[in-house]
Amino acid sequence: MSFSALDSQITGPLFRTERMAGVFSDHARIKAMLRCEEALARAQAMAGLVPVTLATAIASITPDDFNLSELGQATALSGVPTIPFVKAVQANLPRDLEPFFHFGATTQDIADTALALQMREGFTLIARDLATIISELVSLAERHKSTPCIGRTYMQHAAPITFGFKISTRIANILAFAQRLKPLCDQSLLASLGGPVGTLTTMGTHGPVILKAYADALKLGCPPIAMHAQRGPMAGIAAWLAGLCEALGAWGSDIVHLSSTEVAEVSEPYVAGRGGSSAMPHKRNPVSATVLLAAATAAPGLASTMFTAMIAPHERPAGAWHAEWHALPQLFGLTSGALQEAHHLAKGLNVDVARMRANIDHTHGLFFADAASAALAPTRGRADAYAIVEAAANHARSQGGELETILLASNLTPSERNAVEQAFRLEPAIAAAAQWVDPVCEKARAVHAALLNFVEEA
Repeated sequence: MSFSALDSQITGPLFRTERMAGVFSDHARIKAMLRCEEALARAQAMAGLVPVTLATAIASITPDDFNLSELGQATALSGVPTIPFVKAVQANLPRDLEPFFHFGATTQDIADTALALQMREGFTLIARDLATIISELVSLAERHKSTPCIGRTYMQHAAPITFGFKISTRIANILAFAQRLKPLCDQSLLASLGGPVGTLTTMGTHGPVILKAYADALKLGCPPIAMHAQRGPMAGIAAWLAGLCEALGAWGSDIVHLSSTEVAEVSEPYVAGRGGSSAMPHKRNPVSATVLLAAATAAPGLASTMFTAMIAPHERPAGAWHAEWHALPQLFGLTSGALQEAHHLAKGLNVDVARMRANIDHTHGLFFADAASAALAPTRGRADAYAIVEAAANHARSQGGELETILLASNLTPSERNAVEQAFRLEPAIAAAAQWVDPVCEKARAVHAALLNFVEEA
């Protein structure tokens, strides 16, 4: 039985990657919890609180030594997975070491820190995918730097731009999140160790030193005080993941519209059997863009769960912390699926340059109305120039004809005619749009390099 589309064997492959599913699997959770306990034992051994052999004994235990079904049943009884986990590990330790295992720690310490380790691995996968997508989008933008297409506002024709400019705006949107990935990890992936109420009383004056050694061993950040009720870092991670899904979704919304029958300026790369309809054999639906939009639609609700969970009474909340277990893995899963489909789009998007040009001509030059009005303003004044062009535009809409032809046939002076003719040239608009592509691509390359460096250091 599957209660989530991400966990389903049927729908899961559509919405998340197998690699990310592996990061948040039960096997990975147990592995991360064992790493936490080993690091804790080493830190405590340095302070003389536990035998030095304890860490080595913990390291010899693997996730395969656990019966996950029994752990699940015991978790349903205890309310948290750490309690049966601790008992299972103790059963595998030599009798003389068993009393020292998990010394001074509490359930949330291990659960939170293990999740931080899993999220760090998840972020590494995201960084790698982001770097690939950014590189592919840069190539797409540069390839179409000067490809004319119509700019749209309120879903209507506005003024000419280039397809490279349109792609560059989406690159910039993605970069806004990509460049914050490393700072986010540095500030939000933290080691949790506070004991029952956050004071590490049983560790005495060694508490702060052990926390620092514990965090360093796991290569996680060290919070200044117990993070049991400090859920801002977790909420920040959720906000970043949801924001990235929204940035990808914005691009997906462009693709859906541009690939519609009436527009037909782009299409997703063809894959046999992909995007079909159970009723209409001719259909080629935009599957990748659909997945981007699905993730963008679902992610904000999951992020809101994390913000609600920030209301954590006293030293540890009831329920709010548990709700995070639902939201964070799903956010990572949705993000991985969105990135997978974004890669598919960026790498193989089909661009119909001829159709873009045809769509520019569709409104018979109406989008040049602003430029024409500006051309007449020096001699006619702004208000009169606007009225002249507006009347010509209304004539073009109601009776047909090119706006430029209608204007030139009106009562204009030779100099005004020349100004109007210049206003209807496409080249200035193309040059204006194209000039923004290179700066975005240059920044993208820098972010791409930073992401690759992040992956290497992880």
